[in-house]
Amino acid sequence: MSATESGSPVVLECEGIERSFGGLKALKGVSFAVRQGEIFGLVGPNGSGKTTMINVVTGFYPPQAGRVHLFGQDITGMRPYRIAQQAVARTFQNLALFRGMSVLDNILLGRHVHMRPSALASLCYWVWAAREETAHRRIVEEIIDFMQLQGIRDEPIESIPPGLQKSVELARALASEPKFLILDEPMAGMNQEEKEYLARYILDARDERGVSILLIEHHMDVVTSLCDQVLVLSYGEAIAQGPAREAISSPAVVEAYLGHRAAQRAGAIA
Repeated sequence: MSATESGSPVVLECEGIERSFGGLKALKGVSFAVRQGEIFGLVGPNGSGKTTMINVVTGFYPPQAGRVHLFGQDITGMRPYRIAQQAVARTFQNLALFRGMSVLDNILLGRHVHMRPSALASLCYWVWAAREETAHRRIVEEIIDFMQLQGIRDEPIESIPPGLQKSVELARALASEPKFLILDEPMAGMNQEEKEYLARYILDARDERGVSILLIEHHMDVVTSLCDQVLVLSYGEAIAQGPAREAISSPAVVEAYLGHRAAQRAGAIA
């Protein structure tokens, strides 16, 4: 039974979100809800407003109209660092890892939201700070085992293939112990084997770690295999919403991706 069918609590609710940049309306009254235990897909052609929507949710772009609720709390206009403290983690469309650091150290950076530095703790390092560091490293090592990254844990991040770097970025997000995870095109540039590898860990994060997920993705095979519900955007407007296969196969979505004439031909063939 899916999260939607079970009536699970709503984790994220966006109501009538609007956002403009000069004369360009990037989002036009977009509304949707993500339920606990759900993988919710946000898809659409390039320039449809997907990343803008994510930036609104995470506080980088406050909406000019509409409200955002997270775990029942109104977070509209809240600063990004405060939203991150609400058990929210995010990966980015372009890799945002730190070159010159090891895989282990990059993942350890995911613990920053749980670190509480103080002068007193530093002075008493061997009593307090060392104990906290050990606890953080224990959690990171558990994530490394979960993602099966043991063989590259000490490698410099720039020395491993881009597909594995995407896995490290997911591992870093999971290291923050999120309840809600936002993945912005996590499989961009991956081959089929790498996509299947990462898809398995996304499902495991949901099933084994109880993480609710908002997924932006261009690969429709990934969307239909992973997502419970999908919202399709085009020019900042919602043109379809519902179960993944139904939403993606709707005539409005086919037209948005292929154009009017191609959509007519597809309809004639069907």
